[in-house]
Amino acid sequence: MTDTSVFEDKKAAYYTLGCKLNFAETSTIGRALLAQGVRSVRPREVADICVINTCSVTELADKKCRTMIRKAAREHPGAFVIVTGCYAQLSPDEVASIEGVDLVIGAEKKLDIAAYLPHEGAKTTGASIVRGHTKDIRTFRLSSSSDERTRHFLKVQDGCDYHCTYCTIPKARGRSRSGTVAEIVTEAARIADLGGKEIVLTGVNIGDFGKGRTGEDFFALVRALDQIEGIERFRIGSIEPNLLSEDIIRYVATSQRIAPHFHIPLQSGSDDVLRLMKRRYDTALFRSRVELIRELMPHAFIGIDVIVGTRGEEEQFFEDCYRFLEGLPFSQLHVFSYSEREGTAALAIEHTVSPRDKHKRSQRLARLSEERLRDFYRANLGRELTVIWEHGNYDGRMMGHSENYIRVAQPYDEAAIGTTTRITPQHLDESGSFIY
Repeated sequence: MTDTSVFEDKKAAYYTLGCKLNFAETSTIGRALLAQGVRSVRPREVADICVINTCSVTELADKKCRTMIRKAAREHPGAFVIVTGCYAQLSPDEVASIEGVDLVIGAEKKLDIAAYLPHEGAKTTGASIVRGHTKDIRTFRLSSSSDERTRHFLKVQDGCDYHCTYCTIPKARGRSRSGTVAEIVTEAARIADLGGKEIVLTGVNIGDFGKGRTGEDFFALVRALDQIEGIERFRIGSIEPNLLSEDIIRYVATSQRIAPHFHIPLQSGSDDVLRLMKRRYDTALFRSRVELIRELMPHAFIGIDVIVGTRGEEEQFFEDCYRFLEGLPFSQLHVFSYSEREGTAALAIEHTVSPRDKHKRSQRLARLSEERLRDFYRANLGRELTVIWEHGNYDGRMMGHSENYIRVAQPYDEAAIGTTTRITPQHLDESGSFIY
């Protein structure tokens, strides 16, 4: 047993980059350190320990991580600086070479940071690296975090067995693994007891939940969570189209707690590019899922991830993608420009897209997305929506999200934070970013 008295009065600062999964894990790290006597730093305090949880999905993400690491070391001089996450797993020596870094921890030991704290709190000479091989990453560790006092992110799955040609995530997080239905239900019930109103299910490939366990899959998890009293709303995080079954869609359409909100990675609307990416579906399957959602839930939010400028995306392939998206009844696009990653199979594809063309393609899709989001918001004016009000004062307004992920505003009322209101908005703001 660790002597927690060693860490009494120690203060930690936390920095998180990347996905909601990272935020859930950082929160879990924070709770583990708090159990050892290490509290979170307050404004204008200098921390004794800095924890930076990193992302490495793109070259830009790596750059942001390096900037954040240096910022943390600068803002907290003398602190023991720990770097973990995907960048730490993929490029440990590069991270260790950054001035101020004391400890680099890979994916398998990420949630064991408390065990590696220096008992004297002293800076070390050079950074230590604790990192195993990706093939040895096998442990699933439950994590959850809260977004202020309303929304909680619950990790249900980790890792990925897909090997898309552009992606480094399987190398950073290892093979697919998940908790059990019973474990996830217990954690969701704990969040309900804390007063949580909304839970977002997160993971790397959440549709793979329960893989290898008889009688457990993502649909079984959704049905079990739907029975938990106290949670008003569950949202399904990003889910692969081939794993978003018709049964799940039909179940959500009749559920009172599973939100009519779908985030589905398409990545390209060209079947030629999908084959180059080694995705596990085609545009016909993707269209069938989106059209079934819209048929059963006319006002459901449908967000779609798209990558532009991947190797092999010839101009005609992008035009195929654009026309495909024009014909889909989606609500919003999340557009990413392709970034080359060392060690990925995509580097063997000869055709490359210039930065200028990537930008042009990204801007075209961004404009299409903005038009569709405005149309979606307008279609919900005059409808009664259920809104959970969130933290933040925006020039006298407060914001919340409806069940179908529409941003709604009302005059600021601190007492309303965390409460639920049924409201019928009538107006779209000029910015197009919320209704009221």
